[in-house]
Amino acid sequence: MSHDGVAPRAVMRSVVFLTAGALVVPALAGCSSEDPAGLPLAAGDVARADRTAIADGGTLRWAVDTVPDTLNTFQSDADATTTRIAQAVLPSMYRMDDRGRPVRNADYLESAEVVETEPKQVVLYRLNQQAVWSDGREIGAADFAAQWRALSGEDTAYWTARNAGYDRIEKIERGKNDLEVKVTFSRPYADWKSLFTPLYPKDVMGAPDSFNDGARKKLKVTAGPFKVKKVDRKGEEVTLTRNARWWGEPARLSTIVLRAVPRDERIAALTAGTLDLAEIDATGARRIVAAGPRGESARGSGEGGEQESERDGKGGAERVSAPLAGPLGAGRSAAHALRSWAVANGSDEDAADEEISAREQRREAAATHARRQKALSGFEVRKSLEPAYTQLALNGDEGPLADERVRRAVARALDREALAKAVLEPLDLPAEPVGSHVALSGQAAYADGSGALGAQDTAEARALLADAGWVPGGPVDQEKDEKDEKEEKAEKTEKEEKDEKDEKKGDEEEEDGEEAAGAEGKKAGSSDKRSKSGSKDDDTYIVGEEGAADDDKSGADGTAEHLAQDGTEHTQLHRGGAPGAYAPKGTAAPAQAENAPLAKDGKALTLDFVLPSGPGSQTLGVVADRITRMLERVGIRTDISTVDDESYFTDHIAAGEYDLALYSWPATAFPATDARPVYAKPVPAADGSLNVGQNYTRVGTDQVDQLFDQALTTLNDAKRAELLRKADSRIWAAAGSIPLYQRPQLTAARKDLANAGAFGFRTPVYEDMGFLKKSARGPAGTPVEKTRKPSGSSSAR
Repeated sequence: MSHDGVAPRAVMRSVVFLTAGALVVPALAGCSSEDPAGLPLAAGDVARADRTAIADGGTLRWAVDTVPDTLNTFQSDADATTTRIAQAVLPSMYRMDDRGRPVRNADYLESAEVVETEPKQVVLYRLNQQAVWSDGREIGAADFAAQWRALSGEDTAYWTARNAGYDRIEKIERGKNDLEVKVTFSRPYADWKSLFTPLYPKDVMGAPDSFNDGARKKLKVTAGPFKVKKVDRKGEEVTLTRNARWWGEPARLSTIVLRAVPRDERIAALTAGTLDLAEIDATGARRIVAAGPRGESARGSGEGGEQESERDGKGGAERVSAPLAGPLGAGRSAAHALRSWAVANGSDEDAADEEISAREQRREAAATHARRQKALSGFEVRKSLEPAYTQLALNGDEGPLADERVRRAVARALDREALAKAVLEPLDLPAEPVGSHVALSGQAAYADGSGALGAQDTAEARALLADAGWVPGGPVDQEKDEKDEKEEKAEKTEKEEKDEKDEKKGDEEEEDGEEAAGAEGKKAGSSDKRSKSGSKDDDTYIVGEEGAADDDKSGADGTAEHLAQDGTEHTQLHRGGAPGAYAPKGTAAPAQAENAPLAKDGKALTLDFVLPSGPGSQTLGVVADRITRMLERVGIRTDISTVDDESYFTDHIAAGEYDLALYSWPATAFPATDARPVYAKPVPAADGSLNVGQNYTRVGTDQVDQLFDQALTTLNDAKRAELLRKADSRIWAAAGSIPLYQRPQLTAARKDLANAGAFGFRTPVYEDMGFLKKSARGPAGTPVEKTRKPSGSSSAR
């Protein structure tokens, strides 16, 4: 799956993974605090500058994850790059503003309004009279009608990913003139502003062949500030150039090159000067910060920490003039430098020559590092919060989590505020947990509905588990565990078993005969079982283990203090209690063992926690570790498995092969349409299987479905928002998914690049992007007066 940011409104609400970064968030102002939806937690950070300050021309090299398989956003394999291209080259009737709300795009639309509601809803579009396709033809009703017919779902020859909204249209006709388009709906549709964005020409939508294949590789006719010049799949680039027939504000850039660069290679590409703009992770952000003036000051003088050497005049041997006590680079201390100087100037010429050679290598490495840092000093990190949130998904299809009480107990055990702080505070980003499943703070439908489930409460979580029959320290049927273990072993191949034996043998040799007193030595975990919570050694309860979590003094939630983005493993909890104090197998834990493992019907309460293992997933691992420790406190154990990114979604999330999982949903300006399939109650299919749609938690209720249906037909904005908030409250109560935090968004940008960066909610305005004129640059290349506050304008521009 892509780790890229999510489009403002994707074809489907695609699963995305977490990335993270560092620096300071600009303040947000200009919105009324009386709005029940509140304010966005962070503004976009794009180094806004007036168009007059931007030079004419230039090429922007922008990193993307992939060269897309299709340029048709309405096909199932469309991705974030498909959407990015469409935003630059195709009409959009509405865009997202700084608050994640749809606003009219004046370049294409003079006005759009509901002119009739009885007997049918009718929307009248008045198009900009200058709006034309790149072939010179006017944009008009024929294009609207062709797109409706292609996406209505009535003609199965069109390979469409969805037909939401278009299936409610009854007819499209020309209005009083060619600039008016009249759309009549068969059923009321509140999210009508979601339609015709993007709008493709009738040349693409008019026939199944052109829709299915014609728009996959090329777009001959466009109508944006840019047009598609070339899609180079071999070179992994898409080149966009100015559209000569564009009637709006002229594009400041002459060319945009979308270059596919893996995220773990982007810092190298920035250093090499092959990129100007790229989303990056926290490690990359720290490198860019270190390369700036503040970072250089911290390093002090003397790049690399070595002084210049000199010849001693006796045989030409290189000697160092003095020992170094200053910065030594790569963690070298004054003591190391003194020793190096002594050896280099000692009587042992072989050792001296070797040390001088080593010093030269360090000097060369330091010089290389300095060159790279100098290259990075031309960039800055722009950051905001991405319009997407990370959630903990609970699979309610079967197993312990099929019981709503257990799901609610898991939710009540979580300190969501602590999880948000762990991810966002180290980045100086607003660390507030997300309070809604259907919107983010600032969007019209947002309200904190988490009260329907309740705040973190360990005692309440334990009470819910007890009510569900899960007993702390209850007897566990060893035969069941042994049977499960045998079945798991039977699935392993002979090669895997041999590898395990070799690994164990190597561990025993490495330990050199050392043994742990009173317990077996632990074997290193395999790559797909990153960590395991709870012990299955011999099902013996050990006195004192119940206090282990509380005895950990490393942090509020039992974790060591370090950046969540580092991706390093946290130290394991140390077991407490008096060593050697054992009770017989099957003996129930004492009453005071509040966080002892839970059991029911002879089976321990252990949940399978599945995580991705690819680049960008380190933070998810840290969050999972913290969640594991929180669940331990109420007696729930977890078994964490890491799987390949490619199989994470298809083989685990969509297939329902998990108990707990972390993944993200994009925000949407149209939750009545887009959020419904995510939370709709699964229904049995004709073949007896369960049709879950996009509800991968398999948890849903009839009430939630009914509220979404009502919202979809309610044209009054305030009433619709209230219905969506009620739906969200019931989603919280069902505890199928727990929103945690809004994802951080970090972008590396050249300091003289304006109107581009971390966009937040706002749809990029491609024609305004460009490089500053020399007269408009500040001391570091940034705009002289850098405006970081969002516009209060209601227009799309």
